[in-house]
Formats: sequence, structure tokens, C-alpha cells
Amino acid sequence: MSMTFHMPTREGVIEAAAKVAAILPATPLLPVEIPGSRCWVKAENLQPIGAFKIRGGWHRLTALSEQERAAGVVAVSSGNHAQGVAWAARRLGIAATIVMPHDAPQVKLDATRALGAEVVIYQRPVEDRDEIAGRICEETGAVLVHAFGDPWVIEGQGSAGIEIAEQLGREPSRIVAPCGGGGLVAGLALACPDSAIVPVEPAGWDQIGQSLRAGKIVRQGPNPPRTICDALQPLATKQINLDLLLGRSEPGVAVTDEEVRAAQRLAFEQLRLVVEPGGAAALAAAVAGKVPLDENTVIMLTGGNVDPPAFAQTISGR
Repeated sequence: MSMTFHMPTREGVIEAAAKVAAILPATPLLPVEIPGSRCWVKAENLQPIGAFKIRGGWHRLTALSEQERAAGVVAVSSGNHAQGVAWAARRLGIAATIVMPHDAPQVKLDATRALGAEVVIYQRPVEDRDEIAGRICEETGAVLVHAFGDPWVIEGQGSAGIEIAEQLGREPSRIVAPCGGGGLVAGLALACPDSAIVPVEPAGWDQIGQSLRAGKIVRQGPNPPRTICDALQPLATKQINLDLLLGRSEPGVAVTDEEVRAAQRLAFEQLRLVVEPGGAAALAAAVAGKVPLDENTVIMLTGGNVDPPAFAQTISGR
């Protein structure tokens, strides 16, 4: 399940930003009041698929050769990357197969199928999703579009940083971002070389933070804890992501489910925004006082694809 070698660069991020700007309006950069601070949020939950993943999906699929497009693409995702790839594939006329976990939110499963992708379900954590995706690629000749380790995906996600700097009129002092495998934070590190990058992970799933402190990839151990942040549960980052983050990223912080729910409520009550748990992780760290804030801090709200009953329960405080 190999990928064509391509080293992500800031020039590639700038190219990705131009591609995205040609087809999509910039998502809003909104002021937010957090007790003791006023900073900014980047509302990527307002993308057409409800998540920032549309950026990496578009940059990756538009970089495919005609032969690669004809063979189709395969992706592995709990939902947001799935929709990003499916959206781009439908617009470009490319067949897409998405390997998704059985416990992915129904709203994400339904949306991925509605975009025309074929969905293959696997049992998490019993089955190996990468093995399933690899088998499909071998059988069909399709191109793997990795959710966070694909170089073009990293550049595509980083396009949000180019947008932020243009909207703010300068690079932010720091960008606080939800972190799963590290594709977004790696891209942001390339996009905004003068900004501190702060990855935020769910408690018990802080593989990026541990890897940054150890200077090598740290994998999730057996019997990992449950988290409501379904979008932030990879078992390990990739070397390409870690290489881009070492020396550039803060060690990162971890947030609890209750801190995430509090952030979802703040986003809804103050900003009138629907944000899914994983998409609210960075805001959770800010609200909980786990990261320093100033008027040039930007907090990424990365997704809004949440099941309505779960969201209603969260905002009601039950």
C-alpha cells in the first residue's frame, strides 16, 4: 500500500490554498470571548462537508494523473476524511471506496454514501483497517489517500493556515488545533512558520504529544480508553508527520470528554455554531485554561458532523 513519494513544502501548501480558493469561499475567522481572553476561531465546521478535510481531499485528488484517476481512490476514515475524499471524487468523476469503522456516527456514514462513495465497514478495534484498504488497492489498482500521512493531504490541510494569515493580516502567535494523526498540525506548521502550533488530543489518545516528547513514534497501547472524539483516534502518527512537527510544534495537551462538551456548549451559545466533539477539542483546551491565549491566537474548529440526539444532549447539559 505504497504512496508516490512527495515531500510536503510550504510552496505546496500555497498551491493547495490557491486550488481551494478557486472553488470554495474562505471559512470565517470569528472573534470569541473566553474568560480572561479574546481570541479567534477558524470555523472549518462550515465547509460544504462540515469539516476541514475537504482541503486535503481536493488537493490530493486534483494531483492525480489521468491513469490514477481512472483506477479510483481508497481512503480510511471515521467520517470527515471520508466525506472530503468522496466530495472531491464526485466532483472530479473518480470512483471512491471508503473503509469506515462500524461505530462511526451514523450521520457521517450516511453523508459519505450520499456523496456517491462505496463504504466498506470494518469492526474497530478487532480488524485492521489499513490491511483492508491495502487489499482493496491491490485488487483494484486504486490509489490510497491516507487521512493524515499523505503528503498532498498534509499540504491541503495546511491551506487553512494560509487563509488564516490573510484574514488576520499576519501570522497568528499560535494556532491551537484538534489532532488525530497529525495531518492538520503538520500542514499548519508548514503554512505558518512563525506561529506556535499546539496540537490537542483526547485524554488517553495523546500519541502525538507522547511522540513529540519522545522524539519517536509512540503507538496507542492495548485497551485504549473510550472518547467521544471519534475523529481523533488513530493508533499512531506517521513518520512524515512527526518529522514535520519535531522542533516546530508544542508538546501538545489532552482534554477530557467533559471539557470537550463544555467547549461544544460555548461554541453553540456564544457563536451559534454546531461543532462535533473532535472538532471542539482545541476550543476545549482553551476554555479549560490548558493553553496560553492572546489576541493573535487562532483556535481551529475542525468539524460539525455530529449526530443530532448526541448534540442535543450535550448542549442541554445532560
